[in-house]
Amino acid sequence: MPSPFPGMDPYLEGHLWPDVNSSLAYLIKVQIAPRLAAPYTVHLNNYTVEDTSPEEDVGIMCPDVEIFHRADVAREPSAMYGMATTPETLVLPAIKPVEVRIPVVEIRDRKSNKLITAIEILSPVNKRKPGLQPYREKRERFHYANVHLLEIDLLRRGERPMEHPYLPKSHYLVTLVRAGKGKTQVWAMDVKEPLPVVPVPLKQPDEDTFLDLGKAMKDLYEQGVFEKSLDYGEAPPPPAFSEKEVDWMKGLGCMVEKNW
Repeated sequence: MPSPFPGMDPYLEGHLWPDVNSSLAYLIKVQIAPRLAAPYTVHLNNYTVEDTSPEEDVGIMCPDVEIFHRADVAREPSAMYGMATTPETLVLPAIKPVEVRIPVVEIRDRKSNKLITAIEILSPVNKRKPGLQPYREKRERFHYANVHLLEIDLLRRGERPMEHPYLPKSHYLVTLVRAGKGKTQVWAMDVKEPLPVVPVPLKQPDEDTFLDLGKAMKDLYEQGVFEKSLDYGEAPPPPAFSEKEVDWMKGLGCMVEKNW
């Protein structure tokens, strides 16, 4: 069963995102690999980010209540320096960072193993503090290392890593920064629009290959059987859409079980 949406399915932006992220990265690799000539290899790599604010994200569970200890109000006050102290209300555990593994598709020179092109699919931790700044620093390292960066942002929530006064306002964004260039190519899409076919640059003088992002998303949805995990009668994950966009979604058969 295909997704009812022509491009990105906003229902995938919630608790399913880790599965979507890793599966999409794999399908991008599978799509690109046959088109690459002998000088290149394409691999999936992973890097780990410590998320110190996982409770801020959609679908992330808070620590189990068993680790919160309620004070026994009938307990006798403890003594400290000869003075009775009031029993505490709760004992809260220290909040430990959650390690988030983020996939990246890498095109490398076969002989030297030099990174030529990185394809990043943004995760929520890349788009909010404290992970936003380290990711922006990583983008700068790619720039100074003469690495092409193709960045795919299919999440409406969070802050875009790229800062520019003329960056279009859209639900989704794909950007390409070519090595040695001072310009950024931008593809902006709303939920009503299909996902683009974008160039994937290689070493000079080799011509670009390409990525059909719409096909990759279609394959992901169908192979992952995501319709079994989604409830289109509910509202999609936040942020909320406009009334006009909600009416359009109802025309697709979404959000019809309740009066939204």
